[in-house]
Amino acid sequence: MKEREGIIVGGGVCLLLLAWMGFFFHSSPRFAGSAVGAAFGIAGAVLMLFPLAYPVAKRIPFLHARMTKHVSMPTLLALHIYAGVLGPILAIIHTGHKYESHLGIALTAIMLLVVVSGFVLRYLLTYVGHEISDKLVLLQTARGDLDSAWGVLENAPVEMRALPRAPLVVAGLASLGLDLSSGGPAGEVMRIAESVADLEYAIRTDELFKRWFARSLKLHIVLSVILYVLLSLHIWAGIHFGLRWFS
Repeated sequence: MKEREGIIVGGGVCLLLLAWMGFFFHSSPRFAGSAVGAAFGIAGAVLMLFPLAYPVAKRIPFLHARMTKHVSMPTLLALHIYAGVLGPILAIIHTGHKYESHLGIALTAIMLLVVVSGFVLRYLLTYVGHEISDKLVLLQTARGDLDSAWGVLENAPVEMRALPRAPLVVAGLASLGLDLSSGGPAGEVMRIAESVADLEYAIRTDELFKRWFARSLKLHIVLSVILYVLLSLHIWAGIHFGLRWFS
């Protein structure tokens, strides 16, 4: 189920990132103020309000108890994710690819950043966490194999303890699945040691990405606050200056 969710949301994010660049091919200056354009804008704005339910229920105990009586947290999270992608897509349609207002440009940019940061936080951070867990298991196994190989090497005759003549070539072929038995116990130790080093490097790299991705939560919250402020100003401007079809 989560895999299907990731595919759907990932497709929606890709569509959103491509749709906003439509101004290279199309622009409709009057669409945003038309009845159809306004309908897309209102629907998008309403959908962008739905994601507020999840953080409110999660962080305010009083509201959490009341809201979860009717809607579970996983359902609120799903609503948070799907509405957080569909709402911006409708908002992009509402623009008609007319980016002339500074407020509209800022709102569009922040909206895209909110969606991207949320996607990173939900899926990429989880993926990296799973990768680290899997590699830690492999590392533990590889270290056990290395200890066993060292034991075999220590008990081997002296003439069998020499390293192969081309250790880098042997290690490289072994990493491709080509096991060269001519390396002997020393070659086996070297091959496993290379695997341990590669796993440790991969884990350190994944942990670096995890630390960077973890910062996306604070960024996502800050950008979301800015988004709702700009959205409120945009709605106020639309009401203040009037709707075109009423004029």
